[in-house]
Amino acid sequence: MVQFAPHTGHGAGRRIYDLLRAQIADGTLPAGARAPSTRALAADLGVSRTTVTAAYEQLAAEGFLATSLGRAARVASPPATVVNHSGPSDRRGKAALALSAFGRRVAGMEMPGLPHAEPARIDFLYGAVASRDFPALRWRRAYQAELLRHQHSLYYVPPEGDATLRRALQGYLRRARGLACDAEQILVVHGSQQGIDLCARLLLDPGDAFVFEEPGYLMARRCFEATGAELLAVPVDGQGLDTACLPGDDRARLAYVTPSHQFPLGGVLPIGRRLALLQWAQRHRTWVVEDDYDGEFRYGQRPIDALQSIDTDGRVIYIGTFSKALSPQLRLGYLVLPTELVAVFRQAKRMADRHAPVLEQRVLASLIDNGAYERHVRRSRRENERRRAVLLDAIGRHLPADARVEGTAAGLHVVLWLPFLRSQDEPILVAAARAQGVGVYPVSPLFAKSRPGKIPRPGGLVLGYASLTPEQIEQGLRILGAVIASWNPAAERSPPQR
Repeated sequence: MVQFAPHTGHGAGRRIYDLLRAQIADGTLPAGARAPSTRALAADLGVSRTTVTAAYEQLAAEGFLATSLGRAARVASPPATVVNHSGPSDRRGKAALALSAFGRRVAGMEMPGLPHAEPARIDFLYGAVASRDFPALRWRRAYQAELLRHQHSLYYVPPEGDATLRRALQGYLRRARGLACDAEQILVVHGSQQGIDLCARLLLDPGDAFVFEEPGYLMARRCFEATGAELLAVPVDGQGLDTACLPGDDRARLAYVTPSHQFPLGGVLPIGRRLALLQWAQRHRTWVVEDDYDGEFRYGQRPIDALQSIDTDGRVIYIGTFSKALSPQLRLGYLVLPTELVAVFRQAKRMADRHAPVLEQRVLASLIDNGAYERHVRRSRRENERRRAVLLDAIGRHLPADARVEGTAAGLHVVLWLPFLRSQDEPILVAAARAQGVGVYPVSPLFAKSRPGKIPRPGGLVLGYASLTPEQIEQGLRILGAVIASWNPAAERSPPQR
């Protein structure tokens, strides 16, 4: 006799199903055994016969019970392969991990330097922006208007994105970034990361090579490496990518650059190097991926025009994002594609996820069209310029005199070089600062290669400031200075400024 504990309530049918399936799995009800009658089981458990019948019908539909008109239900013979869902199961070692070559490359990648699950009390996390800077009231009004707008039906939209947003972006990019394109060249994506991934998948094969800034954006490098293509690291200096070091390797099918604000060191690629890069790309028939991740945030002068604006050969793929100006949680960005790539990128986007969220696209379009977005960007630029000034002042007062700051002219972060710190000791300093409630991030993971035969580079930190108040920045740098002093007593502090 099968034993059950009484069950009542809304989930009784599911519990009866689970119990019977578990007893089939562990052999309590062997193959061919007769299951209790629905009438008797219902009486024993104090539930309706309909509840028991529904559980039996589900088990029969899944092949665990065999039923026929006028006969008692029996355990299927031979029994189906059963997975017991009644509790956790340890399956380690029961099956080899079967992955594609792409999957094996991804599984073997290290991702050092990524943020902790829990933010520090004062977190200099790059990529985070202040929630209070988000234009919540304007967004809510525009969102409600779009939500209430009548649609004939709810269905998928074209993979390239909503037409109103692409038209709005066409005008905005012309005004703000000097970029000329047709709306048809714009592809709306889930943030710049998806744009980078599409470029990697569609433009690189195993055995190809890609040019990459050294140091550079780790997640982009990983996307390109995952294809099986070879990394060709090109050094950067105070003016961005050193085009004199571009390789003559004809396997290079793609070059990834951040010309308006090199990540992480902050250099701006001058016109001579821009032209040299485009000429190199033309000679080698290489695509240039321009990641304009925070080009709107330049201080003291207007933002630099995009590299795409001087591209006459159709080699540049421009990637833009709303993550820094609005929020990374929106997951909205866009590509401006050379005409010959439009069709295949649309198809790949459709295969990946059909399209980006439609309501959010239309809200953004309305904010761009009525000027609210550009006003918001100007306000955010002023706020972040104020934060940057506080950061630089606090570094001068609280950190060692030989600390050097790089990349201050634009963007939402700086790199802090500490000459007394070895690069391999960055994690120790990071952990010591976090123990005091201050989150800072090492710069070394952004370098792809070591420097054999050269003087070792000093250790450094990436300090993002866009999510912090001026008071938090001041307090965080004061604590960081104390951590450095206790960790490295030989470090000379800057004299206090009055």
